[in-house]
Amino acid sequence: MAQTAGAGFGESQALGESIRVARNLSTALIFRSFIFLIGVAFYSIYCRPLLRLEEYKGTTINRAGIVQEDVQPSGLKVWSDPFGRK
Repeated sequence: MAQTAGAGFGESQALGESIRVARNLSTALIFRSFIFLIGVAFYSIYCRPLLRLEEYKGTTINRAGIVQEDVQPSGLKVWSDPFGRK
């Protein structure tokens, strides 16, 4: 009888330990996924434009011939730099 009670106690303890390990692994997986997504976003926003300068140089050239008063909606004043930069 003593062996049966001891074996049952050991099995439930092992089951509890495996549940704790599974919870720790799932928490670690969620945390690592979150860090991975932050890394992907950082790469696409910051690193990729720095590595491919030729693709992003054309954006300022395309706006060179636009007169702001012509494209401004009626009733709104034209934006001006509040710090007076030129």
